[in-house]
Amino acid sequence: MPRTTFAPAAASLLMALASVGAQAQNVYRIVGPDGKVTFSDRPPAETSAPPARSPAAPAAATASPAAANGALPFELRQVANRYPVTIYTGNDCAPCGSLRNMLTSRGVPYTERTVASNEDIAALQRLSGSTSLPFGTIGGQQLVGFSDAEWIQYLDAAGYPKQSQLPSNYRQPAPTPLVAAKPVESAPAAEPKAPARPALPPPVNDGPTPSNPAGIRF
Repeated sequence: MPRTTFAPAAASLLMALASVGAQAQNVYRIVGPDGKVTFSDRPPAETSAPPARSPAAPAAATASPAAANGALPFELRQVANRYPVTIYTGNDCAPCGSLRNMLTSRGVPYTERTVASNEDIAALQRLSGSTSLPFGTIGGQQLVGFSDAEWIQYLDAAGYPKQSQLPSNYRQPAPTPLVAAKPVESAPAAEPKAPARPALPPPVNDGPTPSNPAGIRF
């Protein structure tokens, strides 16, 4: 009997829950143009506005020379930062070419400075105490001339790899003069000359006068 008594009540409760669930399914979440969120039992009105475009991607930044040449391997980069190699070369210098080829084949990154002008020669004299070429530095160590065995000894001591580890797209920096060329200064413009004054006519000599009995002219 108790089950028969409460059955209608249970059925009513289930119908009420179903009705609430049906109503809950008809609630719509609407986001306005200003970003404000509202809820409604009516679907949002369709708009013909075109979809918003995503902002254009920024233009790719110009690659730096280091990025263009590829990053050096960690070990080589550490050695090159601690013991950078700089060579000083000149025109018609066969040992200079031999030194350059040795460094390139071993994969040693280096900076090349050329000695051509009188200013370059004077600067090399102050730097190395000599005008002999090639001249080079490995960190603080100076090497005058080119001896394959001597350079290999110092490169090994500095920790440079015996075999090239340079990336395939690496390019050595272009050689630059030891002394930067000074820009040619243009001569200052000549100041305009003042126009010549017209010559005054000679004074008229009327001879002696009562105020100038001697007839003196100036």
